[in-house]
Amino acid sequence: MKKDKHILIIRLSALGDVAMTIPAIYSLARQYPELKIDVLTRPFFAKLFINRPENVNMICADFKGEYKGFLGVLRLLRKLNSYKFDCVADLHNVLRSWEIDLFYLLKFKKVAMVDKLRKHRKSVLVDKVEQPNFVNRYTQVFKRLGYPITLKFNSLFEGDNPQTPIEIQHPAVGIAPFARYMNKTYPVDKMQDVVERLAKDGIHVYLFGGRGKEAEIMESWQNANPNCISFAGKYPISDELALMSKMDVMITMDSANQHMASLVGTTVLSIWGSTTPECGFLGYNQSKDNAMRLNLPCQPCSIAGTESCPLGHLNCMNQIATIDVEEKIKNLIQNNR
Repeated sequence: MKKDKHILIIRLSALGDVAMTIPAIYSLARQYPELKIDVLTRPFFAKLFINRPENVNMICADFKGEYKGFLGVLRLLRKLNSYKFDCVADLHNVLRSWEIDLFYLLKFKKVAMVDKLRKHRKSVLVDKVEQPNFVNRYTQVFKRLGYPITLKFNSLFEGDNPQTPIEIQHPAVGIAPFARYMNKTYPVDKMQDVVERLAKDGIHVYLFGGRGKEAEIMESWQNANPNCISFAGKYPISDELALMSKMDVMITMDSANQHMASLVGTTVLSIWGSTTPECGFLGYNQSKDNAMRLNLPCQPCSIAGTESCPLGHLNCMNQIATIDVEEKIKNLIQNNR
């Protein structure tokens, strides 16, 4: 019988990376119902963990507030120490999580960290060697702690029909046109053309994104197209997930929205530029056949994205034709009926 009964899982950021932990964490929880699981993350990211198994709890830490700086780390360690964890799964593997790891190693607790394969990045960027998907890497962390799992996760709303703030009209395509970095973002004018093409063909287009400039751009698309509605910055993350679950298809970049849509079992057409699925970030249960990329000699040029194209032309995005995106979406809608 296992001695370990209480595990701390660490993943502090970013939104898409935290989302990728959920299929592994929920699978772990359901296959080991006697295991107490606490997930340490930031308050906003904790909102992703809806409909979680009963043995999964959240520990939220605001590193810009109470837990900021050296004294904040001490306060966090004092808080964590009160939980009496038996082992630690570090799914982040950065300096801040190392501080927590060291604390538990000094207490002779088992600690396992996700392998980010930092030493092998040249093989991806130069030799085009595919890296394992991060969801699978997370399962390996649990295995090293003595908890091998089989990924058994379909949707955050498995068996449920979530309520949405508005009724969705079909055929419905959700579009999340932005990413954190410029060289992972399909050019705005091209995506606008995709929106117009789909809307003119009678497809209902629903736009997802953040507040500020993103919301302004998508609001202008809504105003110019009668079959287009923007959700940007209007709803909490739980409503956004519910809305994504109603889409026939989602169009995303290599972004957090790709992983959010994957969490609710929606088919995703992802568009890739400086990164490619071979970097390890394809959405959970998504098909490579639905990952649009040109496979240029310069791709990928980055594991996670940067603010500019090293060659100055961004051909990896600029040369993806809008008509090809439109046709791919229509085919996916037809196949999903």
